[in-house]
Amino acid sequence: MTGDTARALLRDAGTTLAAAVATALGTLALVPVFTDGDWRPPVLAAVVAVAASGLLLRVAGAALADRLGPGGTAPGWWTTLVILAVPFGQLVVLTSVLTALFAPEQAWGGWLPTSESLGDLGAVMADGTVEMAEQSTPALPLTGLVTLTTLLAGLVAVAVDLVAVGARQPALAGLGLLVLFCVPVSTVTGTIGVLPVAAPAAGLALLLFADQHRRLGRRSPEGRRPLLGAGTLTAVRTGAVAVVLGLVVGAVVPTLTEGTFSGGFGGGGGGSSTGTALDPAAALQGQLTLDEPVDLLRLNASVPDPGYLRVVALEVYDAAEGWTIGNLDGETGVADQPELAPLPGQRGGRPVDALLTALGHEDRFLPVLYAPQAVDVAEPDRWRFDPGTGTVFGRDVSTAGQTWSVAAVEPRPAPEELVAAAPLEPELPLVQRYTALPDLDPGVDELVASLTAEAQTPYERVQAIYGHFTDPANGYEYSLTTEPGTTDDDLADFLRLRQGYCEQYAGAMAALVRAAGVPARVVLGYTPGTAQPDGSRVVTSDDAHAWVEVYFDDLGWIPYDPTPIDTDRAVELPWAPRPQDLEVDPRTDLTTAPLPVPSAPAPRDQPTPQDVPAPQAAPQEAASWVPTALRTAGVALAVLAVAAVPAGLRALQRRRRLATGSPAALWDELAATALDLGRTADPARTPRQVAEALAEAAEPGGGAHRSGRRPHTRSRVAAAVARLARAEEAASYARPGSAPVVGPELRADLATARRGLLAAAPRGARLRALLWPPSLLAGLAAALPRPRWGRGTARRS
Repeated sequence: MTGDTARALLRDAGTTLAAAVATALGTLALVPVFTDGDWRPPVLAAVVAVAASGLLLRVAGAALADRLGPGGTAPGWWTTLVILAVPFGQLVVLTSVLTALFAPEQAWGGWLPTSESLGDLGAVMADGTVEMAEQSTPALPLTGLVTLTTLLAGLVAVAVDLVAVGARQPALAGLGLLVLFCVPVSTVTGTIGVLPVAAPAAGLALLLFADQHRRLGRRSPEGRRPLLGAGTLTAVRTGAVAVVLGLVVGAVVPTLTEGTFSGGFGGGGGGSSTGTALDPAAALQGQLTLDEPVDLLRLNASVPDPGYLRVVALEVYDAAEGWTIGNLDGETGVADQPELAPLPGQRGGRPVDALLTALGHEDRFLPVLYAPQAVDVAEPDRWRFDPGTGTVFGRDVSTAGQTWSVAAVEPRPAPEELVAAAPLEPELPLVQRYTALPDLDPGVDELVASLTAEAQTPYERVQAIYGHFTDPANGYEYSLTTEPGTTDDDLADFLRLRQGYCEQYAGAMAALVRAAGVPARVVLGYTPGTAQPDGSRVVTSDDAHAWVEVYFDDLGWIPYDPTPIDTDRAVELPWAPRPQDLEVDPRTDLTTAPLPVPSAPAPRDQPTPQDVPAPQAAPQEAASWVPTALRTAGVALAVLAVAAVPAGLRALQRRRRLATGSPAALWDELAATALDLGRTADPARTPRQVAEALAEAAEPGGGAHRSGRRPHTRSRVAAAVARLARAEEAASYARPGSAPVVGPELRADLATARRGLLAAAPRGARLRALLWPPSLLAGLAAALPRPRWGRGTARRS
């Protein structure tokens, strides 16, 4: 291996390392996409594997080149083959890494892919695509999602390595980091933090540094490359500017508001349900339209009074959207665990077994009893269990035509156990997850404070809030047709108007319990239905219901039902008794279709009960245009930033040539300027002939001067171009070591020639040259290694 080849490999090794570190920094943009960092080790393994395999393949290619050509000079076809083989080999290694991490069972040695292991890997990725539809950000790092994330990071690493090392354009490779940055920008609601912006910006800065250092770093006469050689300080300044701009732009540019990968369970609406199913969202508003009741389920239970049939728990509260589903953990199948939802502390409860048959029920959520220990259903591998919410949900399967059995242990806490339950530490993840609230109306906060002022324990706080809704003296009425509110806050409207159905009662109580510092959530499901002569029960659409679950230390989730439904439908909860004289319409208080959103009504006067502070109406802010203006400005900045990328790269290319300072580099920059302005040169013409054509093109007609400088006459431009052409010829044909030295005069000639060409070009041509310079693509094509058949102006970029 020759010295030149060794030095080239050393440069490639440095660029490879820079590309790998930059990609690793770019993956930190995904931090806000996941709830924790379990995704990072496999992603880092993929990036390292791609970099190492690329370097090894290039070293092997150089070693074989010694055998293919004299002095280590390989033929052109071999160079092209190596360029194509490296990314292909990296993809093979990436597939092996994915196999070893996520589908090793049927692979050779646990990592070498086979047809069977590739099938398993494809199944894991298919699960990942389903999990994308189920998850909202921040998402749980489920196996399928992590697999897809690792694949994405690996592909970006291959692309960055190919452009930075293979094409020798590290600066251009920085665009690959934009792919990673787009993930949080398009999926995360609200701010994404400093690290996801600063880390990719630092990665881009590193690639810019590698580009400058590779092209401009010079060796001393002793053969050593100085640490701060030519262009290095420029690279450092450029990198620092990139980081600062990343932080500034990241703080200004708004993020999208969806907050999901593909809608997710939490999207509200009816997208997550089909047929006769509960809409998995509980809004605190609505005008309910009832159809004739539909028989949904037949229930055969081991006890005469089974409790609620849980369908799904809603844990995310938003003032505008109401209660929605959070992220469901789809890692556990219903047949994977001996006990699905054991009670905390191995506490006892009431064992209940049930057999359920779907009559008219069709949903991807499976109704089950409280605290299910085991679920026996057809195709159990397609039914998943989320231990956090006790929800059973299907993948590409529904309850239609299904029969399933459930073995459960219903919680039956004694009142004294609830009274003794200690407050939970605020730092616990469960507390933070189930007490999260947006800013509430001041009237709501005042109501919670007044209700819980004398409560000493979590149970007392919950009982005070529960009593507020169930005490007839407080004037709450059950109604399927509610009066429209007068503010944009449905929770505040319900607490003021005190009229609604179960979704509103449950949603309001859960929000107030959270505001009191106790974990709570809303649950959708069914009351146990009507007893039949044969001992079974039939659950109809009239039995659809919503209630509240509150978490107590060492007791788990305990149901509360604040809705004043008919006693024949109500489930007896000894720790939360209800007044016996409440009789209401026995029909359902949940619709089987998505809840309609009423149009905004004109404000009307409503009486306000004396014991509840009236919520403050949302003020009509004079500066309501500010968020829209900021968002518009942010989008405009983002568009301008993207549009400025070609101009920035072209400026870097021009600065690199000027810093190199050779006659060839200055001549190439003049040729690039002419190409950007739409003037191409015949490669068969000599530099002097090209100079004559350029001087002819630089007519002073449009050259009345911009920026206050004097017009450049044709003679001055022609003289400058001629001197550049002579210097290029002298450098190209001079004996080795006798090339002319470039001084400030020749750089000044380049500036004169460029200004003359720009002044003579039409305004449209100048604008195109700035926003989309054609010389960039020409330079990229010229930078690709290829056989050298001779010298000429086309050989340089």
